[in-house]
This record gives sequence, C-alpha cells and structure tokens, in this order.
Amino acid sequence: MELQKYHALGNDYLVLDPVTADCPSPEEIAAICHRNTGLGSDGILYGPLPGEEAGAFGLRILNPDGSEAEKSGNGLRIFARYLHDRGEVADETLVVETLGGRVEGRVHDPREAIEIAMGTVTFRSEEIPVTGEPREVLEESIDVGGERLRYSAASIGNPHCVVLREELDPAEVRRLGPLLEGHENFPYRTNVQFARVLDRGTLALEIWERGAGYTLASGSSSCAAAAVARRLGHLDDEITVRMPGGSLRLHFGADDSVRMTGPVRRVGSMVWAGTAEA
Repeated sequence: MELQKYHALGNDYLVLDPVTADCPSPEEIAAICHRNTGLGSDGILYGPLPGEEAGAFGLRILNPDGSEAEKSGNGLRIFARYLHDRGEVADETLVVETLGGRVEGRVHDPREAIEIAMGTVTFRSEEIPVTGEPREVLEESIDVGGERLRYSAASIGNPHCVVLREELDPAEVRRLGPLLEGHENFPYRTNVQFARVLDRGTLALEIWERGAGYTLASGSSSCAAAAVARRLGHLDDEITVRMPGGSLRLHFGADDSVRMTGPVRRVGSMVWAGTAEA
C-alpha cells in the first residue's frame, strides 16, 4: 500500500488514493499511523472520493486511533497540495466535501500559501455539541483533574474546548488534554486548545487533538480558539496563530466565518508492508 506523506507546520498526514487501496480498517489505521512500528502520522487522508456536487472532491479524515474526524484545517491544506501536485487543480477554487461540511480552497503557492475557507464558527451547545440546556458555551466552569477551569466551546464542523491562559505549558496540555477530550460535557469527545492572547492580532496555542493526542499544529483548532478569543473581545479580524510547529494566518468575516492560509511541505512516498509482515 503506497501513501504520500505531507506535513503542515509539523502536523503530518498520509494521503491514500482510493483507486489504489480500500479504506483501511480502524486496526490498520492505528498500525499505519504508529510512530514507532508504522509509517508515523497524525492521520490518514482518504481521497479523492466522488463528491455529491459536480466537480467536488470527497475526503475522509481518519484519526490515528481509527476514529473519523469531521474536519481538519491542516489536513485540508495538505489535500489541496496533493491535488495540486497531481495536476488535478491549479490556482482555481476547489471544493472539498468532508464529514464536517463543504469547504472551498485555493492553492496560491503550493509550499507557502494554501487558503481554505473553513466555514462559520458556532458557539451553540446543541451544534457543537455540549451537554445541558441550549446556549452559547462561553466562559463556563469545568472540573477536570482535580482543577476547576474556565472554558469556552465552539464548532467549525468539529468540536473544540478552549481554555484561555496567561502562560502556556505543554506539560499541562498533555496532562489535562486527554481528560478534557473525554469529559462527559462532550458526548462525541472534543479537541482541546490552551490559548494565550499576545496582542489583538496574535494568539499562541497549545493543542490536544481528539483521536491523535498532543500535536504541533492544527488548522481547525486555530480557527476555533481564535474565534472564541475574538468573541470574548480579545482579538481583531486579522489574526496570526502561533503554535509549536509554526504560524497560520486567519481572516474573520462579520458572520464568524473564517479563512485560513498557511504552508504545506511534501515529505515523500511511503509503502506500508502490512500487519502480517514479520
């Protein structure tokens, strides 16, 4: 099974063409993505698949634990670069259909500037979802790991839990991230971001990704965390999000829609021998 590997700010994905292989089982996905005994990645992009809309590309986003993600900003940028590398798109607008909805993108520069219109952010509990009565989930209390935190929740096609901090500590994210991911408040689990506002145009982020764990960067996490900080009055519409793997540029519209632009790098082709290989 041959897969193509790319990374977006250190958030790495393997792309698998459905023409060459069936979709791997959850057990195979976990084996392929394993950092020590597999090819190593933060997930598999299975596509392009036939889209419902004429000219659209279908995409499935598979997490390393075998679950399926609704949307991934970095994954979508990688997929756009992959389509560009294959000659299926140039600089025109492309449409990708994901479990988390339809998105549009454009490859301005295949290495440095791939833009994705991620959609509109919602803070509504019934849409994220978050348990409890219908409401916007902003600055609520949550008990986790023997601590009481203030958090906000958002969705941009997938769920996010955002905790604002004065300082960021990767060890705290690794400790509390998995507890927040599986907290009873989030019936489908959640992505977790610890965020620090540096100024009105800059946000720093540490990320625990649902189904993948601690990760160097995340596009959807950047959009959700910036949307929360913006809604709380801390950020303007043009934002740079800084993560351990690098930075993304975001532009927000008045309706909480967000466009994300950032780089993608190709790593190379990889062949998986299979679980039966000794």
